Amino acid sequence: MNTEMYQTPMEVAVYQLHNFSISFFSSLLGGDVVSVKLDNSASGASVVALDNKIEQAMDLVKNHLMYAVREEVEVLKEQIRELVEKNSQLERENTLLKTLASPEQLEKFQSRLSPEEPAPEAPETPETPEAPGGSAV
Repeated sequence: MNTEMYQTPMEVAVYQLHNFSISFFSSLLGGDVVSVKLDNSASGASVVALDNKIEQAMDLVKNHLMYAVREEVEVLKEQIRELVEKNSQLERENTLLKTLASPEQLEKFQSRLSPEEPAPEAPETPETPEAPGGSAV
C-alpha cells in the first residue's frame, strides 16, 4: 500500500477503508477491483465520491439479497400450498375411511391406540346394513 502521499492518519484510514470496501464489494459481485487514488488537494470531494460509491455498492448488494429472499419466499409459499392440499386430501380420505369402517373395526382401531393419545371420535352416521362380506355397501 502506498500511503506516503497521505499526511494524516485520517487520510490513511480513509484510503484503507476505500480499498477494503471496493475489494470486498467487488469480490461479492464478481467484478474487477477498481483502484481509485485519493488526491490530497481534493480530499473532501474524494471522500464524498467514496461514500457515494460505497453506498451504491451497498444498494446493489441489498437489491441482490432482496431478490434472493423473494425467490425463496415464493418457493416456500408453493411448498406450503402443496402441503395444505395434501393435508386436505388426507383429511378427506380419513373421513371416508371412518364412514366406511364398521363399528367393530373402529373399536379395534381405538383399542390399539396408546392410552395417552385421545381416541378419535367416530363420525355420527346412520347405521347402514352390511353386505355378506362384512363391509358396508
